Amino acid sequence: MTVSYEGNDYRLVMFDLDDTLAPSKSPLDDQMVDLLHRMLDVSLGCIISGGNFTQFEKQVLARLGTFDSVGNLHLMPTCGTQYVRWAGSEWETVYAEYLTDDEKKRTVDVLETGAKALGIWESETWGEILEDRGSQITFSALGQKAPVDAKAAWDPDGAKKESLRAYAAERLPDLEVRSGGSTSVDVTKKGIDKAYGALKLMDILGLTTSDILFFGDRLDEGGNDYPVKALGITSIAVHGWPDTHAKLSAILDQS
Repeated sequence: MTVSYEGNDYRLVMFDLDDTLAPSKSPLDDQMVDLLHRMLDVSLGCIISGGNFTQFEKQVLARLGTFDSVGNLHLMPTCGTQYVRWAGSEWETVYAEYLTDDEKKRTVDVLETGAKALGIWESETWGEILEDRGSQITFSALGQKAPVDAKAAWDPDGAKKESLRAYAAERLPDLEVRSGGSTSVDVTKKGIDKAYGALKLMDILGLTTSDILFFGDRLDEGGNDYPVKALGITSIAVHGWPDTHAKLSAILDQS
């Protein structure tokens, strides 16, 4: 089972989630649901994103529903620090690289102190600014439940987010600090990013970089999708789910 793109066959199609398959923290559109069902009938699929598994359930699994090829779908929450797969009757966690209590406390302290020092700690938010996702601490400037339009307007050039990332990276040298979604900064154990997740999945499934096709909206150097591209995995840059839908549809039509 493969899909073809530019003369090459790929056994697995990998996706970022927010702003690639769906708007930030929003459920899949009906058109994307239908297209993913179609794709998973002919190839393996993986979604790798900064959200936790609960977020995956809300955005993806609740929309996909029950379907025969569910075993072809692989999930990597919190930027690949976790791997979850279908076990026949339920989703099982294969591994999770959890942060220690000390790592979590230091991260929370640095992110809050830094955001306040940089003038980007907002007083009016939609939910919590700092979230413990077990294997990842996430700073969301406007809160975990902020609407998409507010997040898009907060930091259009990414400068605010980058200032906090740089501040935290300098003070947490033993951890991995990355820009996440439109308003977020993610912290995990050192050396763990989407490339780590991709390599783990390749090892588990017996794949190579030439077997994977990746869709992401942050493939620029410094973006949280860039580590996958840097592995040598063929990567397609997209801007929102309609762009992903159009490009994936064209690939499936030609496969």
